[in-house]
Amino acid sequence: MKLIKKMACIAGAAMTLAGTAHAASIVNDWGFNPNGTGFATATIINENLDFSGRALIVLTPTSATTFSFKEYATFSVTQYDGGVPLPTPNYITAIFEASGTGTFNGNFTFATGTMDIYSDTANNFGLLSASTTLINGSNDGTKIGSFNVLAGGGGQVDGTGNPTGNGKVIVNMSAVAGDLTAGYWFNPTGGDLSAQDILSFAFTDANPLQVPTASNVKEYACDFAGLTPVGVNCATGAGWNPATNPGLLWIGNNGQFKLATVPEPASLALVGLALLGAGVARRRANRA
Repeated sequence: MKLIKKMACIAGAAMTLAGTAHAASIVNDWGFNPNGTGFATATIINENLDFSGRALIVLTPTSATTFSFKEYATFSVTQYDGGVPLPTPNYITAIFEASGTGTFNGNFTFATGTMDIYSDTANNFGLLSASTTLINGSNDGTKIGSFNVLAGGGGQVDGTGNPTGNGKVIVNMSAVAGDLTAGYWFNPTGGDLSAQDILSFAFTDANPLQVPTASNVKEYACDFAGLTPVGVNCATGAGWNPATNPGLLWIGNNGQFKLATVPEPASLALVGLALLGAGVARRRANRA
């Protein structure tokens, strides 16, 4: 019985330490090369890339107090560390799709989603496209990174589902080896991150937009979300009326995108072995 109790204590301690080890550390002074030409010509990012864009939130009430949602967003990434311009000739954009749940006049959280990042030779972000697959000029060019949204994060909303609390929203994401394209992303010592697992965090200020442009309606609602809003001509996006399209919320986003390290699996294994060794030593001491 004593052995079982001690092993249970060891297992509990191992889980606690493993959880601590998984606590990510923000990476400072990492390298980013918008043009994909390697670390030698990369820009050193002290903390974050600066994102700006907008989103459509498709909100569906699930009870009198709760809802589910899907978010469709695009971003332009022209600056870093609070306003320093990224070098051209290539332009960085991102497209984001996620879903989750929330409570009116409470909090919402993400459940799943993706964010893809592109390097494009054309500066066409925000331009209307005749294509139904090109969204706001955000998903053409070369895909240089793909991140999966992790469960959690989120923020606060009011009784209509619009963000409150100064619009602060957190998105937690991860990429595994192969999700980042070689030549663009680097750790502080110049190692290419395309062969590694990495975490990322987006901290955004999300604020309601009152009237979307016809271009927004076509690109986000018709093309991206695949909707046909009431009264809207999806070929042009004209005819938007918020009164006849409740649950479709338009959001402006400005935020920061940061990288964080993922603990090595070997380090967790060593923690487990150390704890097991401590348990064996303790049992031998008790028997003596």
